[in-house]
Amino acid sequence: MNDEFFMKIALGLAEEAMGFTNPNPLVGAVIVKDGRIIGKGYHEKYGENHAEINALNYAVENVEDATMYVTLEPCSHFGKTPPCVDRIIKSGIKRVIIAMEDPNPIVSGNGIRILRENGLEVKVGVLKEEAERLNEIYIKYIVTKIPFTIMKAGMSLDGKIATYTGDSRWVTGEKARKYGHLLRQKVSAILVGVNTVIMDDPMLNTRLDNMQCVDPIRIILDSSGRIPITSKVLNINPSSTIVVVTKFTLEDKVKAIREKGAEVLVSSAKNGRVDLQFLMEELGKREIDSLLIEGGGEVSFSFFKEDLVDKVVFFIAPKIIGGRDAKTPVEGEGIAHIKDVVDLKDMEITKLGKDIMIEGYVR
Repeated sequence: MNDEFFMKIALGLAEEAMGFTNPNPLVGAVIVKDGRIIGKGYHEKYGENHAEINALNYAVENVEDATMYVTLEPCSHFGKTPPCVDRIIKSGIKRVIIAMEDPNPIVSGNGIRILRENGLEVKVGVLKEEAERLNEIYIKYIVTKIPFTIMKAGMSLDGKIATYTGDSRWVTGEKARKYGHLLRQKVSAILVGVNTVIMDDPMLNTRLDNMQCVDPIRIILDSSGRIPITSKVLNINPSSTIVVVTKFTLEDKVKAIREKGAEVLVSSAKNGRVDLQFLMEELGKREIDSLLIEGGGEVSFSFFKEDLVDKVVFFIAPKIIGGRDAKTPVEGEGIAHIKDVVDLKDMEITKLGKDIMIEGYVR
């Protein structure tokens, strides 16, 4: 058993907290002595003990001269909790194996330096790429203070998300839909345009069997205040809904939405619509570190046009819908020249039941 073996276990532990640590990272830690795991833990919830502390607390025997495997550089500053490096040094741990350096400017490299200055052997970079992928949301947000944005869509083989009548249930299969809810679990917020609310009246919550779920904050783009007051997002847990409007929305409608218990965010306008750059900066200030865009086509194109999409997840069903008036995942005015198209990187293709999932990165 080598360093990668134990780091994989630590990465698996980190993933257990998906949806509960935002805007903090997902972190797992394993303590090994004489080839045996004697302690393990993960950062279970935002504001609570970090992974390293939980691993030390749950250790079944003395950790002196043991090796700690941790997926992210231990913190060296006082935040919600005391510095992890102090506890590690005091514990008698001899070696610390780290998957990746913390990109947080107030931590980056300091934790590693302090451990080495106190005589601990430190190795960095074991399963680094896997650790970075696990914490892609945290990495983007902690550096830019702008949410990591995922655009998700389910469509037929010929690129339709609904029939020409608007019927869309269900284009994709059960496994694809379940993965879509896993994405909702992963992010802090989910965003749709008001047309999606008017047409589908979705709840935009997380529904997963045998799993504790976290509902994302629901963000509705509604430049002129057209959202029906009877919408589920205004009547089921409305306090987790933000309706983003502009100055073109009537005060009576703003008042009615607020009386339902939802928040109204008045955005600056750009070409008569919500200014997406303003919105993303505002979400960042609220520690909303990640955003899942679920429709519709006009909204999706607007985010691509403003270069605000980091990742796409497309589910493709082996179905043909047809229809020149049937909706597609990305609409708007479109891109004029092939040389300017959005060109995905690091693509992965996975089969989910009868459907195919394509994931790729814009940057």
